[in-house]
Amino acid sequence: HKEYGTDEGTELKREYAKNCILARRLIEKGVRVVQLFNGSDPSGGNGITNWDSHSNIKDTHAMQAEIMDQPTAALIRDLKRRGLLEDTLIVWATEFGRMPFLQGNGTGRDHNPEAFSCFLAGAGVKKGFSYGQSDQWGFKTVEDKVEVYDFNATILHLLGLEHERLSFYHNGLERRLTNVHGHVIRDVVA
Repeated sequence: HKEYGTDEGTELKREYAKNCILARRLIEKGVRVVQLFNGSDPSGGNGITNWDSHSNIKDTHAMQAEIMDQPTAALIRDLKRRGLLEDTLIVWATEFGRMPFLQGNGTGRDHNPEAFSCFLAGAGVKKGFSYGQSDQWGFKTVEDKVEVYDFNATILHLLGLEHERLSFYHNGLERRLTNVHGHVIRDVVA
């Protein structure tokens, strides 16, 4: 509990830390998919909401990072120490980054779909490896741009699924999570 931080920080951090321990226990018991959500809405009327910081970005992101950092790092270390990381794929992802400049209100940043970070760790992913690069402002991807279809294809590959064969029926059509565009990002695969 001390490593995860269940006994310190805000109530939201303590609860997220407990959820990280629960996630580890579920993985130990063989649960195949576990999702943790970090992006609580602790506004309490003070205007701070979650990672979607259109205002008060300094305070908002500092608060969310305090909730997420220690428990998430402890979970990864714990999985590795117990030999579970070899068979567990960790995906830390979002749908948007933040623009490199402030919005008109001077305290927040708008969505940026053109350059943002996600990370993969564990089962089949290269260790200590970075892929892609943004321009000097973090505004646009300038090297090794990854589309969501490629990201999904890579995740499915790491889970042992052939993304081109995985389809579902929707609105009269057979569809894929990776559309027809998705390609496994081989450079990130160990």
